Amino acid sequence: MSPRPRLGEPTRTAVVVVECQEGVLGTTSVLPDLAGPAESLVGPLSELLTFARTAGVPVIHATYAGPLGGTAMGTAPLWRALAPVTDVWDDDHPGTRVLAALLGEGDLVLPRHHGLNPAKGTELLPVLRGKGVDTIILTGVSVNLALPLVAGEATEEGFHVVVPRDAVAGTPTDYAEQALRHTLGMLAALTTVSDLREHWQSGR
Repeated sequence: MSPRPRLGEPTRTAVVVVECQEGVLGTTSVLPDLAGPAESLVGPLSELLTFARTAGVPVIHATYAGPLGGTAMGTAPLWRALAPVTDVWDDDHPGTRVLAALLGEGDLVLPRHHGLNPAKGTELLPVLRGKGVDTIILTGVSVNLALPLVAGEATEEGFHVVVPRDAVAGTPTDYAEQALRHTLGMLAALTTVSDLREHWQSGR
């Protein structure tokens, strides 16, 4: 039997929800190939966030809100597809709004305006550290790119990272499973929404 993953103390844990926003997973998605497979994560993720709030675990939404009139920096081919359709985004654009099913009272929304990595050169990790967090429950999209980048950055900064398999998504689905096992599994403890709920309810 494999050892039980380290899930962290609830008082030192936060849930980070990456790019679960209208322009990514909603009806106006700029990444429709991702939005389709990701539909299945909304239910389990909503359940997880409800349990987190009840347990006093902070919920933080890391969104992308456009370059504020600037130019999307970087040479990644993904920018060639995204820059033309996200250049008009700002903090008030419909595409940057967190999905209504996932946004709760008291949640913190941290938009970024540059880069593909929600944790590099942004407020995310300093804010978490300021809240006394040492364990990140990493959720959202996608296992293709943003989630491994966040996990790598966070672990380099000394955070423990936990990924609930049923609260993340990527595309295509078979690749997402491989990325979970062979990439995120090297950076984070893999678990499920059910196991996290049990952990928080037990008060461990």
